[in-house]
Amino acid sequence: MTERTKQTTLLDACVGRAQSLAALAGYADDSIVSKTILDKASGTITLFAFDQGQKLSEHTSPYDAVVQVVDGRAHLVIGGQAKDVVAGELIVMPAHVPHSVTAVERFKMLLIMIR
Repeated sequence: MTERTKQTTLLDACVGRAQSLAALAGYADDSIVSKTILDKASGTITLFAFDQGQKLSEHTSPYDAVVQVVDGRAHLVIGGQAKDVVAGELIVMPAHVPHSVTAVERFKMLLIMIR
C-alpha cells in the first residue's frame, strides 16, 4: 500500500463517520508516529503519537498551527515561553515563531496547520 493510499484510507475512515481520535494513531516505542488525516492546499490535519521523551526540536513554520492535546502530557516552548499542556487542552503556535515539543509522558496531539 502506498503512502498516498494510506492517507486516503485514513481520510475515508473519517468522512461522515465518528471516529475515536486517539485510536487513529498508536504509540511506538522510542518513536513519533504521525498520521495525515487531511492534506489540502488550505492546510493539513495530522495526528501525532509521541513516546515518552520524544521531541521535535525548535523550528518555525510559515503557517499558524493549532495543537489539540488528545492524550497525555507535553512540554512546549513557543517563542521562548514554556507551556505545559495536557489532554483536553488546545494551544496555538503562531506562524514564524520558534517552537518545540517534548513528550513528558506518552502524548498524542492533533496538529491543524492553516495556510
